[in-house]
Amino acid sequence: MSIAGGLHHAIEQAAIHRCAAVQLFSKSSNQWAARRITQEDVDRWTAALARSPMATVAHDSYLINLASPDPELLRKSRAAFLEEVRRCDLLGIPFLVFHPGAHMGVGEDEGQSAVARSLDWVCERSEASRTLLLLETTAGQGTSLGYRFEHLAAILERSRAAQRLGVCLDTCHVFAAGYDIRTEEGYASVIREFDRRVGLRMLRCFHVNDSKRELGSRVDRHEHIGKGHIGSRAFGFLMRDERFAGIPKILETPKEGEMDRRNLALLRRLASMDDSPRARGSGPG
Repeated sequence: MSIAGGLHHAIEQAAIHRCAAVQLFSKSSNQWAARRITQEDVDRWTAALARSPMATVAHDSYLINLASPDPELLRKSRAAFLEEVRRCDLLGIPFLVFHPGAHMGVGEDEGQSAVARSLDWVCERSEASRTLLLLETTAGQGTSLGYRFEHLAAILERSRAAQRLGVCLDTCHVFAAGYDIRTEEGYASVIREFDRRVGLRMLRCFHVNDSKRELGSRVDRHEHIGKGHIGSRAFGFLMRDERFAGIPKILETPKEGEMDRRNLALLRRLASMDDSPRARGSGPG
């Protein structure tokens, strides 16, 4: 939801849509500069949440690249990400989702190590923070990291701050990266692979998006639920998977007219359907 007019407006708009969770940018997603969060901002945010309790998730700026081999861009990225953490702390937002970064030609292995070092740098300077930092799965465009579960596992393993980290799984991204979740068997297989490589205990958020592009395209283009190459059936597997019932699920589909309402209505119908097999398995962690 947009924060135009104030951070609290994201909560108010989510409440109108009867959401149980909301994601927002705490600042402009395409600028380095950030307007200071005032006490009035915090008070309005807190009051809105008191009126409409829901899970809250923040997403960091798209400019940040914690894997950058360029010293100046890395410095700016680390400082900006630390500011994102501090903004979450001011608002009491428990999860900050971020793309792992792009290695820009130095290779995936070095890129993964660079992300781990950046996370350690940030966590050392925010020791009192209670915000969990969630690595997001990516589609794998360009030199982006995070399109394989192995990438996430390597970053988590190399970081000294693993207790501060988790994962956000984006359905569009994993599909574009080559993980086929369109059938019950495929969905179950992908979740087993994630559990084997990363661990379900690390999964703290879902981004629920269909894909404009085909399986394995490595192109990140979100589509409305059931209108893309994934199709609505796969989202039924996720919505009825009891292992993930308490995990926030965020729509990042295009903001077009009444499509938020339609996407939400479809997901709610899929969640309540009893005519297709439920995903099976024990709870995370």
